[in-house]
Amino acid sequence: MAGCASDDGGPVQLTWYINPDAGGQAELAKQCSDASNGAYNISTSLLPRDAASQREQLARRLAAGDTTMDIMSLDPPFIPELAEPGFLATPPSDLIDRTTSDTLEGAAAGAQWNGEYVTVPFWANTQLLFYRKSVAEAAGLDMSKPVTWDVIMDAAESQDKYLGVQGIQGESMTVWVNGLIESAGGSIVEGDAASVDGLSINLDSEEGKKAAEIVGGIGERGLGGPGISSQDENAAMAQFQGDKGSFMVNWPFIYSATAAAVEEGSVDQSVLDDIGWTTWPEVDKGTESAPPLGGINLGVGADSQHQEEAWDAIECITTPENQAQYMVSNGNPAASSAAYDDPAVREAFPMYQTIRDSLDMAAPRPQTPYYNEVSSGIQETWTPINEVNENTPAESEEFIMSVLNGESLL
Repeated sequence: MAGCASDDGGPVQLTWYINPDAGGQAELAKQCSDASNGAYNISTSLLPRDAASQREQLARRLAAGDTTMDIMSLDPPFIPELAEPGFLATPPSDLIDRTTSDTLEGAAAGAQWNGEYVTVPFWANTQLLFYRKSVAEAAGLDMSKPVTWDVIMDAAESQDKYLGVQGIQGESMTVWVNGLIESAGGSIVEGDAASVDGLSINLDSEEGKKAAEIVGGIGERGLGGPGISSQDENAAMAQFQGDKGSFMVNWPFIYSATAAAVEEGSVDQSVLDDIGWTTWPEVDKGTESAPPLGGINLGVGADSQHQEEAWDAIECITTPENQAQYMVSNGNPAASSAAYDDPAVREAFPMYQTIRDSLDMAAPRPQTPYYNEVSSGIQETWTPINEVNENTPAESEEFIMSVLNGESLL
């Protein structure tokens, strides 16, 4: 539906619901408003900080037919829940052709539902394997080649160091478990993902058991450190920066955050100089990993009164140049491959090629309208990690299915 001008004949007023960042989305809103030559003006509306609260607010507004949902910054895992009931407007096919021609494969998958784009990729994220060069060298590892989880677990133990993982009962546990299962060649959700009767949870599988062996092995051997049960991404980073740091799976912000800590004087320059990076560890030697995928995609509400202008604004926001700008200013990796050719990106992110490679390998978390139930079920049954064992996948699968069938509560 075409938009209309404001009552005084001025620009169409668009509202962009944004996740908290360092101001980059507000800046792009201003830039694209100015570039529209008076066609539209974008104002931003800040969503809650945590993703679950963002999902709840967006779902409620969309279900109520809120006409102000012109542009929305959406986490990939929540897109199926919003797309399946028809809450999202369908992007014009020609716009999709223009905005996704160089989108990296993982980011493209995360913007779709049922094989069709329902959102436009804005920025993407992926986990890398960071390592202390000195530890890898002492353990005799050649980090120019892919390494497995077993290899880095043994290397950390041999050097009396801690392995950086996120063991907290939170979304990061779903991220980890899904990455392991996808890397082993499996998927947590199979079948008709939009139907409780049609979907199947595939945790009690060979791939699920491999994931449990890794998660439980790190817990049993104490490799995650003493605070593993409350360890999130930032706590893992702090541990990695210390004397017991060795290897760590985490998002790319780690490098810029460590560089900032060096400037502040809280971390020594030698620590930053000792950090190397590569793609996520393999589960099976010789089988390419499927790293975790994160990021933000842009969607338009089905009841927005200004859909034409909203899609025009989204095309402006997501140009490779703007994605590169946002990556440098806010630290969030671009979904566009071309953005990584920007000299400013390469200077700010010396691991730019590894990020780009990882985003081509990355796999989304389970794509289903029932993602909240699946994720919450994993978080509840795979923590604490020192209690994860060969029975965990079957117990987790049974619990999630009982929740989906209304027989258990989260």
